[in-house]
Amino acid sequence: MSTPATQGPHTRPARFSPEEWEARVQLAAAYRIFDRMGWTELIYNHISLRVPGEPGHFLLNPFGLHYSEVRASTLVKVDVRGNIVGHSDWPINPAGFTFHGAIHETLPEAHCVMHVHTTPTMAVCCAENGLEFTNFYAAQLFGKVAYHDFEGITVHLEEGQRILQSAGDKPVLLLRNHGPVTIGFNLANCFSLMWLLNRACEVQLATHSMGRARAIPDEVLKGCVRDSLNFNPKFGAGQDAFDAMQRLIDREDPSYRS
Repeated sequence: MSTPATQGPHTRPARFSPEEWEARVQLAAAYRIFDRMGWTELIYNHISLRVPGEPGHFLLNPFGLHYSEVRASTLVKVDVRGNIVGHSDWPINPAGFTFHGAIHETLPEAHCVMHVHTTPTMAVCCAENGLEFTNFYAAQLFGKVAYHDFEGITVHLEEGQRILQSAGDKPVLLLRNHGPVTIGFNLANCFSLMWLLNRACEVQLATHSMGRARAIPDEVLKGCVRDSLNFNPKFGAGQDAFDAMQRLIDREDPSYRS
């Protein structure tokens, strides 16, 4: 019998490669970070991540666990159709991989896909004008946002292709009357996009409570996208912020690493 390898204060089960285990730890950390930030929705919503070195395989949260309960070992490995690969004690949400699978399968750069139902992001998805580029955070997403019309609960595979077509080459997709999706070239990039979007929506709602928002010229918006530290590798391109949040989670409850 092979013995587990060690990784930090926890052990890596022998059934996982070092690369897969590291991806599992990072994704489990993301779920705990989402919980700490109040981005949870009971046991619903999803973050999916490619398994390194395993084309067509992805990690997803087990359906039935709260984000605060997710651990590296409980994440479920699936293929692009949402079929479970290997052993899992938990199922996945039937609506959880309909569009995630289509995005991962078609876009090589889509290493991570996130979907939430926070109140500010859902409210903006329900607004006729959608996201308005009228604040500091939204300005950094100028030209990066697409929309998909509401078709109901996302349990039908054929909608996954239509969602993909709606997304085009944009890393942020607002599902109208539903909620947002971010598509990242890695987990930290995807998290950075979602954080920016959530803050942009929070400020938009607050601004509307006071009246009409002041417009920002397109040339200034383009400059904000160009100068955003959230996407600049020199400043971590979001990785530094994710690492800081992961350190905070480690101090509070490192059980996600098991």
